[in-house]
Amino acid sequence: MVGIYDLVIVGGGPAGLTSGLYASRGGLKALLLERMGTGGQAAMTHLIENYPGFPKGIGGAELADLMTEQAKKFGLELEYAEVTGIDKTVDYFLVKTAGNAAYPAKAVIIAAGARPKKLGVPGEDKLAGAGVSYCATCDGAFFKDRDVVVVGGGNTALEDALYLTRFAGRVTVVHRRDSLRAAKILQERAFQNPRIEFEWDSVVRRITGERLVEGVVLSNVKTGEEKTIPASGVFVAVGHLPNSDFVRGLAALDEGGYVLVNQRMETNCPGVFAAGDICQKGFRQVITAAADGAAAAHFAQEWLTLRQQK
Repeated sequence: MVGIYDLVIVGGGPAGLTSGLYASRGGLKALLLERMGTGGQAAMTHLIENYPGFPKGIGGAELADLMTEQAKKFGLELEYAEVTGIDKTVDYFLVKTAGNAAYPAKAVIIAAGARPKKLGVPGEDKLAGAGVSYCATCDGAFFKDRDVVVVGGGNTALEDALYLTRFAGRVTVVHRRDSLRAAKILQERAFQNPRIEFEWDSVVRRITGERLVEGVVLSNVKTGEEKTIPASGVFVAVGHLPNSDFVRGLAALDEGGYVLVNQRMETNCPGVFAAGDICQKGFRQVITAAADGAAAAHFAQEWLTLRQQK
């Protein structure tokens, strides 16, 4: 046990770091617990072009470092630990970690983000790390002059495909529909790139290879026809799942596991707030995560003030 905190923030992505910045700058004794490294999914993005203030864009890792530095400047404490559960007592919350540490807090902000969704096809788990990847910026350089497949049709998929053309010989984007969901500017760039090809109306049925990825078997959703594409890498970009297992029983979740909050970022458990990609929402970007984090910290501080006055 350590001294009681005004606020413990779970997760060090843009939402958690912004919460930490606003809370610490507002005078709260705040601790941020992050499992691996700050920045969340943003830190794995090669170039972020749509965050205000950076007209030339900024690397995700660089933006994460700047956010971390700024939050710590105002006194935010940062520790690396995986949160395994949160207990509610009469007077405070007890945030527990895998290292058997326990951090008491008067209020909590859950900003644990989300993790990549898997395809769930044969060969995926077997070849994970041996050609199957969920992070193009992490692993793209390993596929110099090789053919790779990107699965998905949203912004992340096209961003990954465009990034991979720096290394790969050919990039094939596999999408289950006949049109993309990604932003128009990304679509235009992808269509104009001679190294990117598309397999429309198709899904991956299995990933082939013994020790390393050798290819993917596709099935056309309209005709049922199957075909095999030789490839050394498969980059999966088909969405995310919320990192909310440790929240079950404490705050209400929707059927997909996303935390339910109101406009004040409050969960149904008084004193527990949530922010960023772990929340049920229709639009997930770095800027919306940061906005959530600012709001969560503001209303958490307001809640703490009202509680103290009672």
